[in-house]
Amino acid sequence: MDRSAGQKRTGAHLYSQVEPFDRRFLDVGDGHRVYLEQCGAPDGLPVLVLHGGPGGGSSPAMRRFFDPSVYRVVLFDQRGCGRSEPHASVEANTTWHLVADIERIRQTLGIDRWIVFGGSWGATLGLIYAQAHPDRVLHLVLRGVFLMTQAELAWFYGGGAGAFWPDLWQRFAGVIPHDEQDDLIGAYHKRLFSGNYAEEARFARAWTGWENALASIGSDGCSGDAPADYARAFARLENHYFVNQGFLDTDGQILRDLPKIRDVPGTIVQGRYDMICPPVTAWSLAQAWRRAELRMIPVAGHALSEPGISAELVHVMNGLRQ
Repeated sequence: MDRSAGQKRTGAHLYSQVEPFDRRFLDVGDGHRVYLEQCGAPDGLPVLVLHGGPGGGSSPAMRRFFDPSVYRVVLFDQRGCGRSEPHASVEANTTWHLVADIERIRQTLGIDRWIVFGGSWGATLGLIYAQAHPDRVLHLVLRGVFLMTQAELAWFYGGGAGAFWPDLWQRFAGVIPHDEQDDLIGAYHKRLFSGNYAEEARFARAWTGWENALASIGSDGCSGDAPADYARAFARLENHYFVNQGFLDTDGQILRDLPKIRDVPGTIVQGRYDMICPPVTAWSLAQAWRRAELRMIPVAGHALSEPGISAELVHVMNGLRQ
């Protein structure tokens, strides 16, 4: 794999860790302040990094997919998660608030157009943002595609993935009374928003643990307990978005609106054995989007940290440097 002269790469493919040259909080209205950082080259090619979840937050590892001598990398924590404030809040927190936040960030930083890089929910948000502002997107780089459809939610929260992981499925579903298990998203919603912090944290850890355990192809099913504050924000935000069908007008909206990005190029990196976001979704997207290239990684699951996926994402970004 190629690399910039003199730029040390660690982990066989990722770039060395870099520190941001800019950290700030941006007031986006509605009582929310989002954490924002920039790293790499201040006058470089802009790339926006969208984290997953909803509610996952950004991490320093997400800086390492980009040549810091070339790219101006922009990361932010979406409303309610990571370092953004107020923590775990779902008030004034919808897909359309996030799209508006992205535009506010772009304008604040004086960026005309940028590459948009996102995985899982980050891929969902990236597609929706591009459909709303196609003239602002140079290229979409998507990983582990999720299109916020009822079929995808039914797969992961209705027993599809559970057919492969019956022991973990029993752990996830079994904390809910049997007569509520036909709607686990709704059942968890009641408990994640009960107003009792201890109860919310307990069910948040169960919700988060189910997802984390299935993220990697090498998983042994033992994801461990996430810290309570992180799990609560992640689970509440994710559940809030899923209960509301992503705040989209109709099921299948993203595929319906693909003509809006017919002139925007895209690269899709997908794990062949992704249990959270099955490959059929990425394949369907690529079939319908004429300017998209699908790169299926043979032995990989969902996680950004999967060696094959992370290596391919670095390769993609190196190819876009010009």
